[in-house]
This record gives sequence, C-alpha cells and structure tokens, in this order.
Amino acid sequence: MPMTTDETEARVVRLDASALREAKTILYHAYKHEPTFKYLFQAERPGYDQRVRATIRELCNLHFSTGQEVIGLALDSHLIAVALVGSPSVRLELNKQFAWRMRMLLTAGSESTWRYLEYHKQIHKLLPKGAHHELPLIGVDGQYRSMGYGKKLMQEVESICNQNPASSGIALDTGNARYISFYQKLGYEVVGTVPVGDVTESVLFKSFN
Repeated sequence: MPMTTDETEARVVRLDASALREAKTILYHAYKHEPTFKYLFQAERPGYDQRVRATIRELCNLHFSTGQEVIGLALDSHLIAVALVGSPSVRLELNKQFAWRMRMLLTAGSESTWRYLEYHKQIHKLLPKGAHHELPLIGVDGQYRSMGYGKKLMQEVESICNQNPASSGIALDTGNARYISFYQKLGYEVVGTVPVGDVTESVLFKSFN
C-alpha cells in the first residue's frame, strides 16, 4: 500500500489482493443495513449476515481476479474507505460467470443468488451505451462516516477514471434515498429506476463530457 509523509490526511491508495480482507469488512458493514441488500438476501430469514458476507466476498474476489481497480482511502496506515471500480473495457455479465454463480449458490443460497442476478440484469439495462466505468460497491468505515471521506473517495475515483480516454463517465446505483442527493450534488443524474421488492433502486450516471 503506498505511503506518504503526511499521515494527518486520508490519502488515496490503489489496493491489491493483500487488502482484500480489510476491503471486504468495510463493504460488509456498509451494505448489511442497505434496503436493497435486505430484500435481495432476505433479512427476515436466519443466516442473513452469512449471505451478505458471502456475496461481498464473491464480488470482491471476482473483481480482483479480473484485474479491475480497487481504490481506497487510508488514514494512519488504516484503510477507511474502498470502492470497486469497474473498467470500461471489462463488462462482467454475472450470468456468464459460472464459477462465481456456483460459489454464490453454495454460500448465499439459490433464491438470493437468483434475486441478485435479476437485480444485476435490470440495472444493466438502464446503463448508458458505450464504454464507461461502474462502481458496483463502495463503502466507508462506519466510524469515519459523515466526516467528508465519502465525498473525497468519490472525487479521487472520478479523477482516476477521468484519465481513461475510453470512458464516457461513471455509473452507479443505490436503493437508499438519502444517498441520491449526495450523488446529485457531485454531478450524478438519475437515468432510471428499478423496483427491487418494495425498494426503488436508482441508477445514476455522471458524464465526463
């Protein structure tokens, strides 16, 4: 993990597989209470935490194994935020990822796996055509939330992505209404919505043009 001499400010780090455990922990805590995940992985049924952990683990493993970027913020050598950044040249169609799908079936269960695959398919129908980056997962360590680190992480991710001439922008989605205004203030626009149970998932996009 890159280091700088200034340890008082969170700094940007490009993560490799050695940071996988820290990244998974941050993302698990970021998503376990999200309305979309509660529906997809059936929070009312026993084993919810295990299903969320399994899904975060398998998504992170797939992301790292396909050589895509993972951007983080570190503070005093401690990872406090992380974003999986989907490359504009790599479009992961989860239905075609047989090994990933089998691991999901074994760990998250069949119903949760098929719910997630359908959700993923519907989201991708709304994404802009052409090459662009995607943010499938993004999270800030709970003790560092509401301190501006989420905004800093997004700005750093955008700066890195904007250097790729093949990318037209960044797409992401959320089922948490309070995050929509946060993304809109950063210049993202809602391009469509998807019903996920009783949750409305919003798909947002920010163009680099």
